[in-house]
Amino acid sequence: MRTTEELRALDRSAVWHPFTQQLGWAAEDAPIVASAAGCTLTDTDGREYLDGVSSLWCTVHGHGHPAIDAAVRDQLDAVAHSTMLGLSHPPAIELAERLLAVAPRGDGDRELTRVFYSDNGSTANEIALKMAFQWWKIRGEEQRTKFVYLDMSYHGDTIGSVSVGGIDLFHSMFRPLLFEGIRVTPGDVDGLARVFTEHGDAIAAIILEPLVQGAAGMLLAPDGYLRAVRELCDEHGILMIADEVATGFGRTGTMFACSQEGVVPDLMSVAKGLTGGYLPLAATLATERIYEGFLGRFEEFKTFFHGHTYTGNPLACAAALATLRVFEDEDTLGALQPKIALLSSLLDEQVAPLPAVREIRRCGFMVGIELVDFPLEARVGHAVTLAARERGAIIRPLGDTIVLMPPLSIGEDELRALVAITAAAIAAATAAAPTSATVGIA
Repeated sequence: MRTTEELRALDRSAVWHPFTQQLGWAAEDAPIVASAAGCTLTDTDGREYLDGVSSLWCTVHGHGHPAIDAAVRDQLDAVAHSTMLGLSHPPAIELAERLLAVAPRGDGDRELTRVFYSDNGSTANEIALKMAFQWWKIRGEEQRTKFVYLDMSYHGDTIGSVSVGGIDLFHSMFRPLLFEGIRVTPGDVDGLARVFTEHGDAIAAIILEPLVQGAAGMLLAPDGYLRAVRELCDEHGILMIADEVATGFGRTGTMFACSQEGVVPDLMSVAKGLTGGYLPLAATLATERIYEGFLGRFEEFKTFFHGHTYTGNPLACAAALATLRVFEDEDTLGALQPKIALLSSLLDEQVAPLPAVREIRRCGFMVGIELVDFPLEARVGHAVTLAARERGAIIRPLGDTIVLMPPLSIGEDELRALVAITAAAIAAATAAAPTSATVGIA
């Protein structure tokens, strides 16, 4: 067994980490996670940390849940992988049934009835974009090539999903590679109506994160905005794509955020919490109307020519089925409601009064704590995460917005500890940090 220092040296010489400036990474002694149980991560030196971000927003039931562990082990005794190109298998079939059963419900023909599997949120959104594009083309409306997206939106890191991304820090570098979309202001219903009126015949779909723009720093949509977008789409005959990758599976307090405003999209992408954080799996859900548009004789080439090697991987589907069963067996959403209230009160009491905190944005178990202005080079958000790590919690910033997204299964005492550590870390990291005003930055 290699020592922690040997592993760190090897990591620095061989690994390129995502969304990480490697020059700075090489100067840090980040924990190397060796094991995990419940809401606790343990590093190679035996130190324990509360998982305050659900290992990037996906471990909804915590680590090492016995029911999900058992489901994956049982599936290993059957088959670990089988392609879905020309074949199928029980876990994928049964998972599709369960996903559609918990999806947002609509009236008449407004139902999500079909499941197309992939392996992460980016690809799920990429698939939704391609489906919308091809659906219009098959119908003979080839002029409908534009996609509307929100400023500060994030839908993934593949070329199509970046094309409808509105965070310039992440996306502007790649603009020469991308197709051109129409960016609109979040929450501005009148502005969106004008765009639909002016460009309606050229628009294939609008894509948006319902209720919360996660990677933007937990920006909240005004009440009723999602419903208004749905109504505008219906009025102008434009498809609606709901990106529930981050907001799905209980994060906003309901299974899916769309349900809170009675909205059923034409296409809906899910990932992250789908397998409880066990294995990569994503899905794009479609209405029967969309699905039927692709039906035809072989020689008509209406087929949706898209797929992945690990589409609908049996192990991942088994984990996802177990994850959905846990939601039901443990009444996860019902048990979550008092914890949402407790989290809100703890943040109001311990974090909101801190002088370095400008605003707290929260929806369910999605929290963004925006700090006051600090110089970019101070990396205060990062400093807060280091201070939290020293105190026994793993959290992650989006710039100078501190994100909390603990597992839905977190206990009340653990939740109290997480907020207390976060408050102490913010106070410690910002005590000596210069504000923008101090250094003359507007």
